[in-house]
Amino acid sequence: MSRAPALAARPGALREDAVAIASVSDTARWAAIYRADESARADALFDDPYAERLAGDRGAAIAARAPRQMLGGWQVVARTVAIDDLVRISLAEGCDRVLCLAAGLDMRPYRLGLPASLTWIEADLPAVIEEKERILAGEASPCRLIREPVDLADPSARGAFLDRALAGAGRALVMTEGLLTYLDEAIVEALARDLARPAVKWWAFDILSPATRSMVMKAMSADLANAPMRFAPPNGVGYFEARGWKAVDIVSVFVEAARLGRLPWLLRLLARLPLPQPDPRRLGGAHWSAVVRCERRSDGAASREMLGG
Repeated sequence: MSRAPALAARPGALREDAVAIASVSDTARWAAIYRADESARADALFDDPYAERLAGDRGAAIAARAPRQMLGGWQVVARTVAIDDLVRISLAEGCDRVLCLAAGLDMRPYRLGLPASLTWIEADLPAVIEEKERILAGEASPCRLIREPVDLADPSARGAFLDRALAGAGRALVMTEGLLTYLDEAIVEALARDLARPAVKWWAFDILSPATRSMVMKAMSADLANAPMRFAPPNGVGYFEARGWKAVDIVSVFVEAARLGRLPWLLRLLARLPLPQPDPRRLGGAHWSAVVRCERRSDGAASREMLGG
């Protein structure tokens, strides 16, 4: 049975004093409210029964201020489904550990039906970990779930965490959903270098083109003042391929949302047009975002691409 949409169920969430994004951590609440609304649909693509509880009034208020291009949170829904699929593919290909960096309010360990033998490790700032554990007290994950507070922007703390988290792993998947866009390029480059370890088989992340970043920042400049979008390389996945990684899965968020039937009506019409597809390695002025799974280049797999605007 479908539930009431989270935004509709929270009329008090629209107070003017509750809409500001205080930090990047609040963007996790923003994403969670869209997962809650998707879960409430009769034709839901996934079920996240904890999302509304985690998003709270603040998440609903932030979503209510989002630009019309984000109506319904179709980008978050498509991104969520795409990463869910990449987790399943990685498990089928022998993944023996998952590291979720800047895990925020991600609930995949609870909702994906993961094997009990899998170790899933979440890392985030201490306040985020504390809040999540408080809200989820008494809830159990089917897999072995570990949460560790760590400042991933601190090179020493990040390196020590990776040493601990990857000990004994042979084919680990590292996820940085919703993280890279908010980092300075120097930190992204350092992370790409730090993750190039024998125990890491895959790295999954989402990425924006410069044009999409500029569009969102212009539409939400005041709301994103405390969490500006910074990283949007003009060479897209080529940025990572120049640093020792090979993109083996590239899923356009727009194409995925069209396939899933989640685009707003005007964008559905646009999706039917025979428009040229942007090159994910030479983005130019294209509006584009994607979910990407990379392997270290030494693994040499052929890429599978689903391109689009």
